[in-house]
Amino acid sequence: MNLIANISMMFTELPIARRLDAARAAGFAGVEIQFPASADLPALRQASGDTGLPVALINVPRGPDDAVGLAALPGQEDAYAAAVATCAEQARSLAVRKVNVLAGRPLADAPHADCLTTLKRNLVHTADVMDAIGVKVMVEPVNRNDVPGFFLSGLADGLALLDDIDHPNLALQFDFYHMAITEPDLPAAIRRAGHRIGHVQFADTPGRHEPGTGTIDFAAAFAALRETGYDAEVSAEYNPRQGTSEGLGWMKDFKRMMA
Repeated sequence: MNLIANISMMFTELPIARRLDAARAAGFAGVEIQFPASADLPALRQASGDTGLPVALINVPRGPDDAVGLAALPGQEDAYAAAVATCAEQARSLAVRKVNVLAGRPLADAPHADCLTTLKRNLVHTADVMDAIGVKVMVEPVNRNDVPGFFLSGLADGLALLDDIDHPNLALQFDFYHMAITEPDLPAAIRRAGHRIGHVQFADTPGRHEPGTGTIDFAAAFAALRETGYDAEVSAEYNPRQGTSEGLGWMKDFKRMMA
């Protein structure tokens, strides 16, 4: 497993391209970026090459204003297709290997069946587009305490969605933070997800801060993750309580647990 940093949430005291230097100095093996701005792509590409840190994952653009994704929103299919096209160009520019899809928050009166059908069609479209450029697609369940109304929440719904679509280029983005909130037993949830896990993120809960600030048993979680055979990126995606560098004391134990 490779320990990487989400530089949309970490090292934010620096301009985004300089955050790769900070991530390398801290001992991370790569980075992910939630929603890279097109204007930042040249500098990010240069920084990735200079530091040797790959950009492992980005998200499909989430939509305007306070939108949290477009994929499950009936009537927004054209906007979502445009977001996928933008993401594909960004992925090519940054040599990204994975992209993540956020289902979004449909209108309160949108029929659930229509939202689910829209999400499935959009995920198949995304998986096909990204497969053509060698990029794997993730879909992420998000807890509704943090994002009320989010369409895809909880492991059962995520796994059912993957099973129904059954696309070889589609996998689960498993965030320990979200899953620790929605699932009663995080290690059991990891084992249940098994080979469907395509990308892992983490923060402690409550608070979404550094490991050690909350209640997650990360040793048990990583023991379960090793049992699944997962051997790819594990991304720190949390809000530092103070400065990022001051809160990295957890890294030594994590690297040992991931070995």
